[in-house]
Amino acid sequence: MFYKRKILSVLEKYLDSPESLVLTGFRRVGKTTIIKHLFDELKSDNKIFLDMESPINQRMFRKENYEAILSDFVKLGLNIKEKSYIFIDEIQYAKKSPSIIKYLFDHYSIKFVLTGSSSFYLKNHFSESLSGRKFLFELFPLDFEEFLWFKDEKLSITADHDLLRHLYDEYMEFGGLPAVVLEKDVENKKLRLDDALGSYFQLDVTNLANFHDRKNLESLMFLLASRTGSKLDITKLSQSLGVSRQTLYNYLEFLKETYLINLVPQYSDSSDVVVRKVQKLYFNDSGILNRIEKISQGQIFENTIFNQLYSKNYFNNLGQNLRPRIYYYQKKSGAEIDFISENRGYEVKLTGTAFDVFRMERFSKKLNLEDFNVISLEKSPKENKKIIYPFTI
Repeated sequence: MFYKRKILSVLEKYLDSPESLVLTGFRRVGKTTIIKHLFDELKSDNKIFLDMESPINQRMFRKENYEAILSDFVKLGLNIKEKSYIFIDEIQYAKKSPSIIKYLFDHYSIKFVLTGSSSFYLKNHFSESLSGRKFLFELFPLDFEEFLWFKDEKLSITADHDLLRHLYDEYMEFGGLPAVVLEKDVENKKLRLDDALGSYFQLDVTNLANFHDRKNLESLMFLLASRTGSKLDITKLSQSLGVSRQTLYNYLEFLKETYLINLVPQYSDSSDVVVRKVQKLYFNDSGILNRIEKISQGQIFENTIFNQLYSKNYFNNLGQNLRPRIYYYQKKSGAEIDFISENRGYEVKLTGTAFDVFRMERFSKKLNLEDFNVISLEKSPKENKKIIYPFTI
């Protein structure tokens, strides 16, 4: 059974454009399922699908003569005299693919639809060769509304708190990887999460990272998990690992660009400038995070809210070629706002109160934010329109 994702309608709209489509995201997030669906639904018969995890297909892309590669496509049934479609899954396994695709794109009427598990690879290898020739889209774990679709729940995200709460607890614990959500058995959910994490290290880290000691990268992952929602102390982390600050920055960039983590910069206004380089850390899937380290409910809730806001921000700005811009704000006194997204402030609380609303209102006015909300996991003691629940994000 195919479960629809929000990004699907966007990709369908761009299928008729000449530019190549590139879909990237963390492992097991559903990229292959989506492009196979696009392939199956495409009305044209002049199309081929290549899985680059296959050694046979990898060998095809190692040829020096690009016309010889094209001949292989023709043998697979492609008619290059007409509009053609080539779908390639896991493009990062074909190291020469950027120059090959550029050549075929420039000389033939071929539409490419590609997936890759790493924007790290795509940015470093595709940015120049396919400049002006591609649209890049990111696929994230399911947001909560998609989670309900996959659970086949006939509930709206605006349904009663009590009806949605137990489902949201599952969402916080096991995250939004599609196969994990569809799995009914709890122990099998954990096994699927472990498998996704194992594949990440065996495939993405092994094939894409250019680090001498990959054990440090694994050690860093465990150090970061316990610091979820906290400001990163680069000096302490680098000392703990026994690496330079620059090496640590390289590790963090790799983990970010392969969709394991996200880093949130500090927001400042001109009247209360604070250190801008200090970033907060979140994991891109709470299920993965829970398998790495058991942390507090408050940390998991904040991590889940961050991912919901990030996904919402991404879709709201789709087409502007911008990554979501989410910040945290902290005064010199230490008082802070958890998130600022699209000029709205969000404070994350296990139980939101009227005092939290009062405090956020003051911050909002000071920073000239358009609006604000307190996001509460538990039912608020008193109803307040500024206190919202995580299901409605």
